[in-house]
Amino acid sequence: MKTLKLIIACLFVSAYSFANISSTEKDALLALYNSTNGDKWNVTWDITTDVNTWHGIQVENNEIVEINLQFNNLQGTLPTEIGNLTSLRKMNLGFNKLTGQLPTTLQNLKELKSLELFMNGFEGNIPSELGSLKNLESLKLYSNRLSGTIPESLMELTNLKELLLGSNFLTGTIPNQIYALSKLEKLSLMDNKMEGEIPVELAQLENLQELLLSTNQFTGDLPSEFMSLTNLNTIMVSDNNLNTDFTTFSGNNPPDLIFLELQNQNATATMDIEKE
Repeated sequence: MKTLKLIIACLFVSAYSFANISSTEKDALLALYNSTNGDKWNVTWDITTDVNTWHGIQVENNEIVEINLQFNNLQGTLPTEIGNLTSLRKMNLGFNKLTGQLPTTLQNLKELKSLELFMNGFEGNIPSELGSLKNLESLKLYSNRLSGTIPESLMELTNLKELLLGSNFLTGTIPNQIYALSKLEKLSLMDNKMEGEIPVELAQLENLQELLLSTNQFTGDLPSEFMSLTNLNTIMVSDNNLNTDFTTFSGNNPPDLIFLELQNQNATATMDIEKE
């Protein structure tokens, strides 16, 4: 009799544990599993067990707050149901084989602080709906097959510290409204097909530490106003159509070196400044 009671108690606890995660959130995870060939992941899920035990899933207060499945051989597309994980604060699906377009339902993830979908095969435009993710601090979409222009709505992400969109097929110009990203520390647009002049508004980003714009089709001059960016320690603008060829600068105060280059339009010497 005592054994029977113990079994019943265990079943009750197990059932209660499963019930803690809403069916909507669990269904969203299962949609991700099914749409990305979960049975072929490097570390797969036993979907008969508690969600708390699933690899890469973090649960707080009975809500899914983090998905970290990088390097896990995800193949397929990102399902629209991903937008039902409304308590999600971080999602990292980097270094996988995901394809298709980014679902616009990502706009529902209002608590999201970090969205990392780099090193995949996503294509199509960057959804303008991402501009509604006001808490976002890090957006990493580099090394995909994304095309089109940078949505101006991204300039509304005023908490953004990292905007890494390099190694795609992006076109168009850098939005002049980029000055609104006042907390930005890292901006990478390198290895795209972008054009136009490098906007002087970038010089208003006082917290900028890395500016990577190389291998595009930018024209004109590098704004001398960049001298004011005292936190900038890395700048790459080579392999463009600028009026002057610039080398890559990395050091304690590259703006001073840039100013030297601006003073000497014929300078061609390579400068390698190591960080202390």
